[in-house]
Amino acid sequence: MESNKKYWKGLEEYNNTPDFVKNNKNEFAEPLPIEDVLNEAGLSTVTPRRDFLKALGFGLGAVTLAACQTAPVHKSIPYLVKPEEVTPGIPNYYTSSFNGQSILVKTREGRPIKIEPNPNAGQFFRGTDARAQASVLDLYDVSKLKAPALVKDGRVEETTWAKIDSFVKGELAKAQAGGKKIRLVSSTVNSPSTNAVIATFIAKYPATKLVQYDAVSYTGMIQANQNSFGKAVLPKYNFDKADLIVSFGADFLGTWISGEEFTAQYTANRNYKSLENKKMSRHIQFESGMSLTGTNADTRVPVKLSEEGPALIALYNAITGNALPGGTLGNNATADKVIKLVAKELVQAKGKGLVVCGSNDVSTQILVNAINAAIGSYGTTIDLDNPCYLYAGNDAEFSGLVAEMNRGEVGAVLFLNTNPVYDAPNAKAFTDALAKVPAKISFSDRADETATACDAIAINHNYLESWGDANAYEGYYSIVQPTINPVFNSRQAEESLLTWADAPVKDYYQFVRSNWEAKMLPAVGLKWEEVLEKGVVTSAAKPAASYSFTQSLAQVATSIANSSKAFKGGDQIELQVYENVPMRDGKNANNAFLQELPDPVSKVTWDNFVALAPKTAERLKVKEFDVVSVKGSNGYSVDLPVLIQPGQAQGTASIALGYGRTKAGKAGNDVGKNAFPFVSFANGTMQYATNVTITPTGGYYELAQTQTHHSFEGRAVIKEATFAAYLKNAGAGNEKGEHKNYDLWDQYEKPGNNWVMAIDLNACTGCGSCIVACNVENNIPVVGRDEVRRRREMHWIRIDRYYSYETKNGDVTKEKEIAKLEDLDHVSVVHQPMLCQHCDHAPCETVCPVLATVHSSDGLNHMAYNRCVGTRYCANNCPYKVRRFNWFNYWNDSRFDNYLNNEFTQLVLNPDVTTRSRGVMEKCSMCIQRIQGGKLQAKLEKRPLKDGDIKMACQEACSANAIVFGDANDPNSEVSKALRSERIYYVLEEINVKPGIGYMTKIRNTDTTVQA
Repeated sequence: MESNKKYWKGLEEYNNTPDFVKNNKNEFAEPLPIEDVLNEAGLSTVTPRRDFLKALGFGLGAVTLAACQTAPVHKSIPYLVKPEEVTPGIPNYYTSSFNGQSILVKTREGRPIKIEPNPNAGQFFRGTDARAQASVLDLYDVSKLKAPALVKDGRVEETTWAKIDSFVKGELAKAQAGGKKIRLVSSTVNSPSTNAVIATFIAKYPATKLVQYDAVSYTGMIQANQNSFGKAVLPKYNFDKADLIVSFGADFLGTWISGEEFTAQYTANRNYKSLENKKMSRHIQFESGMSLTGTNADTRVPVKLSEEGPALIALYNAITGNALPGGTLGNNATADKVIKLVAKELVQAKGKGLVVCGSNDVSTQILVNAINAAIGSYGTTIDLDNPCYLYAGNDAEFSGLVAEMNRGEVGAVLFLNTNPVYDAPNAKAFTDALAKVPAKISFSDRADETATACDAIAINHNYLESWGDANAYEGYYSIVQPTINPVFNSRQAEESLLTWADAPVKDYYQFVRSNWEAKMLPAVGLKWEEVLEKGVVTSAAKPAASYSFTQSLAQVATSIANSSKAFKGGDQIELQVYENVPMRDGKNANNAFLQELPDPVSKVTWDNFVALAPKTAERLKVKEFDVVSVKGSNGYSVDLPVLIQPGQAQGTASIALGYGRTKAGKAGNDVGKNAFPFVSFANGTMQYATNVTITPTGGYYELAQTQTHHSFEGRAVIKEATFAAYLKNAGAGNEKGEHKNYDLWDQYEKPGNNWVMAIDLNACTGCGSCIVACNVENNIPVVGRDEVRRRREMHWIRIDRYYSYETKNGDVTKEKEIAKLEDLDHVSVVHQPMLCQHCDHAPCETVCPVLATVHSSDGLNHMAYNRCVGTRYCANNCPYKVRRFNWFNYWNDSRFDNYLNNEFTQLVLNPDVTTRSRGVMEKCSMCIQRIQGGKLQAKLEKRPLKDGDIKMACQEACSANAIVFGDANDPNSEVSKALRSERIYYVLEEINVKPGIGYMTKIRNTDTTVQA
């Protein structure tokens, strides 16, 4: 079916530009820095002929020396009294919770070094997202304050807790006595114990009110549910129960509400196990900017922001037969046609359909509620009786706070886990109002944008140093426990509040335990120690009721139509600001692992940009990387480089939030530009779309992208088929041609284990969690923007993103087949994880002059780092381009000070994995340390290895279960069963390198089920 498709990674490859041809043919665009090495040794590369052999010998030796630098000697200091629970070399695991998700924290000799999913997490969470994997690095952030501080005239001066307590208590008493209001501004609080602490604080200071404010708001949905059904909550969505999913701008596999949870649900109906049962859900995505969710859709329809509301009205009318005004889509004939088909399918899938929308507009969400009620979603795919508590911010209350501060009514304000000076709509107005408050206290762990506008900073613990709990969903509770003593002189925010409230119990551990023993443990019949061991407690879910929608939609339709008309058209561009997967709202901007994680769609690192459709860029007379000025209707403007993004709706632009921090820390400061000022407050909620004008500045700024690094130059590495073709033939799209194989290698038996991997392209969403998990597990260095731009990123696993569209003869590289620019609006996307394939006939092994890379008896390709001399022959001979060269000693070179090259931050390093030196090649080792650890554990327990004893870091992190690792010699192992699938193929198997990783053909459910 897919023989008429051609795949490419980026427009430079698609257009075969001269720069692309030059860089792609020359894999190592720059030579080895031999001259630098020789000069450092006191020699010169200009050598007399008689010294040729001497120079040649030293040339090789110099590289060898660069690769084998003398390591610094660190003397081991034994325990005087060894802690009972610590055995050197053996990890300890503790349960904790990150953003409401129960996790396991791996510690070595008292140091947290890795986050893993908690197997007890249950139905809500499987795997982890990139933020959770990277969060362990934040514990060792050198940009944090080391002690509480007072702020005077913009200067941050560290002080003692006694002085902080005296100052704050005095200011709170003054505000209370003076009849002033006290406001605690926090991001969503879903911790029962924290809420109990706040209640204790309010009892002491009755003028206090909690104002919950989320930088990216879901107030529109919460208010719509209150209006429609009398329940001011976020629903629990059940994507696993949906046969048909229709999304309007909701990036539910990426950043919308709970991406890792929805990913697990979504892929359960699309992975190889589901397909073997002849079942696959269908997903249609309407959106303006290309999102991670949009890249995974079976059918994706670009729509302008002004067309989203009319499209929903048209869908409602088509489903119900009503005639609400405003459902005209203008010139978007494709969207109009698809909506009519989708409406029929939703009616046929009654009770098994789901419509979601990413808008924060109350009227739009009310209309979505009406659609879901009409197709019977409530009680099946949508559960209002067991709601989600991850977001509870109230935009109106936050707007009211600004008004109260401006009127001088607020005597003291406290900020917990929030930074509105950076991310509030109209942050300048907020900052001006904040200046009128007499006492301002921040619980930030650093002198961030809001903290430096305060009077005192009562620095909070990192979550890995904290006690606490979380209630992500109704009946789902997870525990937070410390995995290390406080690194700095910080104090948990809850303990500070208890201290200032003169509470009888100020120790927060005792407070949390007492709260659980009094309220939660009796209901579930567990002891406190059992809760700490399990990490999560669940109670029986309430029955999910169905809800009918009875309200009139006349006013709703009018409001939606007016919002659509507010987009002016003409020279105006419709701008969408959005969260991207690595940076989200910018809270973790100082995390170098996240900054260097390529955006799943654009593959850009260390920057944000203006995404434009090819046709829109042509109309504006701008090219990729041209710097343009983006000016909003509120007068705010920002200069950013252009990224030409296939799939972007014409007449629209997209800019990622979370960048442009000025006081995040060493890694995050001045990375990208701040797009939060484009957010406006209208109709009671924050709005993330606006009119802008875009004008060229004449500047040029090359983004650090990874998308066309390591190109396969048109070779067939992706195989696709439709679900209809798969039902007729399970091997559809995976037809193999006949050809002879010629072996240059001898065959060897693998009598013990044969470690292999299977990757399901239908399950992989491209989120990148595996990349960060691999970075943390294997001590992979961060190299920074400039090195990424030079094609020197060090990731051992990458997610290749391929664009494609239908052509007449399958060759879009020929001039006659170059499509119109409009055709690039309708590209489809495939994500493919690519790592060392551990080939049985590995071409890298045959060219290594020093046998640094060799094959093991259990099927793995090994690297002996202290033997490697850095010739790079192996990388040149690798057809998959998965080997990485250490151009510098990234861990100890000040040029790469992305806060990973100091002794304190290096406490995050995994002691089971060697850090590599300059001049050494490295690549995926299949987490050999985990394989050896699994073997040792089985040996200690005097039993054979079991399937599942060993899991790769990338595999464990994957919410979609797209990666399966195991022993091919065990016919009952999960990987053996997966590799027997008719969908399995091996990338570039025609060159007979016999890779050890099998991929499963991508299946798209593009065939409509509507009956004529």
